Amino acid sequence: MEGNKTGEKAQSSFELLITLAFGLVILIPIVVIAFVQIANSNASLASVEAQQAANKLSSVATLIGSEGPPARQLVQVSVPEGVKSIYIGNTNNGVGHEIIFVIVAPINLSYITAYTPVNVSGNLSTLTSQGTYLINVTATGQCQSNLNLSCVYLSPVT
Repeated sequence: MEGNKTGEKAQSSFELLITLAFGLVILIPIVVIAFVQIANSNASLASVEAQQAANKLSSVATLIGSEGPPARQLVQVSVPEGVKSIYIGNTNNGVGHEIIFVIVAPINLSYITAYTPVNVSGNLSTLTSQGTYLINVTATGQCQSNLNLSCVYLSPVT
């Protein structure tokens, strides 16, 4: 009789173990899918925030460029999480018409750009960590990277 009770206990323990294993098999993929969705939504939020920052810088650069030298303005921008680099003018920080935020996305890099009709140049490469920064936007008669062009120069306030 005692051997029978031990067998019943072992059988019920085994059945409980099978039930828990089946539950985990169903639960683990759901948790993985949830984490993937959260990562994608964080990347989307960072892209939207970067687009807002790029548009703000573009608008101020256009305004300052239309006023001409010696116009200048301080702008407060919020840099989102995941920014790898910020290029002004072009991807070499030369004279151009774009403000480019490079963001680390779940699969690869994402390039967020804003166009400005005036020549822009600058160096915001130090602004890669999340936070709020002051940017000095200055109209110049000669760009630092190309002395033959007038442009709007963007630089962080230190």
